Amino acid sequence: MDAAFTQEQGEIRRTLRELLLKRCGPEELRAAVRTRAGHDATLWRQLAEQLGLPGLAVERHYGGVGCGPTELALACEETGRALLPSPLFATAGLVAPLIAALGTRAQRTELLPRIASGELTGALALPCASLPAALGLTGPPDGAWAGGSRTGGIQARQAGEGQGWRLYGEAAQVLDGHSAGLLLVAARAGGYVRGRTLLFVLRPGVARGVRRTRLTALDETRPQACVELRDAEADLLGGADGGVPEALARLGTSVAAMLAAEAVGAADRALERTIEHVRTREQFGRPIGSFQAVKHRLADLYVSVQAARSAAYYAAWAAGEAAPAAPGDGSGGSRASGGSGGDAGDAGVALAQALETLQSVAAEAVQLHGGIGVTWEHDVQLYFKRAASDGLLFGPPDRLRARAADLAGLFAGRTDREAVAP
Repeated sequence: MDAAFTQEQGEIRRTLRELLLKRCGPEELRAAVRTRAGHDATLWRQLAEQLGLPGLAVERHYGGVGCGPTELALACEETGRALLPSPLFATAGLVAPLIAALGTRAQRTELLPRIASGELTGALALPCASLPAALGLTGPPDGAWAGGSRTGGIQARQAGEGQGWRLYGEAAQVLDGHSAGLLLVAARAGGYVRGRTLLFVLRPGVARGVRRTRLTALDETRPQACVELRDAEADLLGGADGGVPEALARLGTSVAAMLAAEAVGAADRALERTIEHVRTREQFGRPIGSFQAVKHRLADLYVSVQAARSAAYYAAWAAGEAAPAAPGDGSGGSRASGGSGGDAGDAGVALAQALETLQSVAAEAVQLHGGIGVTWEHDVQLYFKRAASDGLLFGPPDRLRARAADLAGLFAGRTDREAVAP
């Protein structure tokens, strides 16, 4: 493993940080989350045109930049620092790789260039489960998260020969689902005997029977929506032979690396703000940062951030080195997809460490800022909310670690009593 970043990777980080410093300050951020889209559409177009951010990991053949998980992770680290509300994670991290891996040639040719240009944003709607479960980060990728009965999850039925599909059901928490121009919906088809999980392409602006409601979320910078489907018209993504749980599990490695890097960026910026505060805030006639106890606490946080950053970088590198899925009739062989059980375990541990680090840093930041740290006017509370929200959405860390232990076979062949013995 070469730990040094390439010139291109360093340029991506530098350019993105400079742009976000100019365009995503505290006032701009608060204004963006209150828009109908939940993000600054003008800034999103600028990120697409100047940096090619939506198509960072999309193949050049489809109008993308042709990079991989490492570049996506670096970009997410910078967006995490700024708490940037944007469709980057949902569009570039989830939707684009799934279309590249499972979509037909016609679907890839139609959708990926529009995603890479920033014209089309996407969201992944999953029923009955959290995102980590579907990605195989907290349990085996057996598709149990999709539901199986006729009354649970999202059901799909074919309207007739050559007449497309109809979807019924609800996805309760869809990241950026209220504003996405394209929805990928996981649904069960085939009834009890031949039941399987499939992905469907749904264009809310065109299809009828779709109701999207933006939810009141703890973290406003990561908008969520409830998507209700009532006889909604949809197109099948790829073929009807399934393979969706496996594709999602392969994607889990790069997604966990992105989320870990994003959490590290947020933790790093929260720590920087706290250090700036303790250098100027005086108590008993001296800056509180000069007290030994405060120095020790900040030093511990610094070590935690650096350790979490190293783990996130390794997870991104491992995701990039993993062998891609074999191309076929419905596979684009995306670099973002692919990964072994060991890679998934490493990524899960990196995500767990990053989430815990962000929670620790945010909690200490609020405490060291004193009373102003919990006020609406101060920015520290935004990092605290991001930490709490991410822990609920993408954790919990103990389940991420438990899954990594299972993949590594740490407790294979042991009884329950032996597993917990000191």
